Amino acid sequence: MSVIIKTQKEIEIIREGGKILADVLAKVAKKAKPGVSTFELDKYAYDLIKEGGDIPAFLNYKPTGAPKAFPASICISVNNEIVHGIPKKDKILKEGDTVSLDLGLKHKGYFTDHAVTVAVGKISKRDQQLLDATKKALELGIWAATGGATVGDIGHAIESFVNRKYGIVRELSGHGVGIKIHEDPYIPNYGKAGKGQKLIPGMIIAIEPMLNMGSDHITTADDDWTIKTADGSRSAHFEHTILITEGEPEILTK
Repeated sequence: MSVIIKTQKEIEIIREGGKILADVLAKVAKKAKPGVSTFELDKYAYDLIKEGGDIPAFLNYKPTGAPKAFPASICISVNNEIVHGIPKKDKILKEGDTVSLDLGLKHKGYFTDHAVTVAVGKISKRDQQLLDATKKALELGIWAATGGATVGDIGHAIESFVNRKYGIVRELSGHGVGIKIHEDPYIPNYGKAGKGQKLIPGMIIAIEPMLNMGSDHITTADDDWTIKTADGSRSAHFEHTILITEGEPEILTK
């Protein structure tokens, strides 16, 4: 495992990119209303990023092992879709849907990654609780990511909080970010305190819990990209890019 410690200059650029990404994603999230297609949201994200002179990180990105490149700027996953949903013209959001918006940005050559799950119109109390729990799991994972702690401490904080109330997606995880979209270390949303890679000041990582209303089992759709819950239950996903410091981490995507 080769963990990349960022220089002060790199951190400055990534901090800048993170602020831009947070702003773009907040604007896209506001547009997630009944009657809007996921394709429209994707185009809006693309246009906002391009207007700022930046590059959508996911567009045409082909991770190791992927059969084909991702065809859009933003991953939009609705209801029982967990992550990597492909935006489509005929996929229209409707009242009561929950939608995960996962966006990556390349700013001056450096990457940041950020995701939120939002309600489309009015959603059920159960669905709102899932969203709230996933967001809280992210906060606790971030709080655990102090300099000198370990990747296991992050996973342990998330897993202890979830406490089997929801399924924790195990095949997908957080990751290092900055020079590339995905770097070491791998950051699972479960784990043992004190185990795994030590968190060193200057590391930049993305923490991203994904919780399912039902079991933690997943399946991949026919498009080779969209990951869904195996039991059809709803899922939620939140993600921030953070900087490891001597003390509390700094959230770069807010």
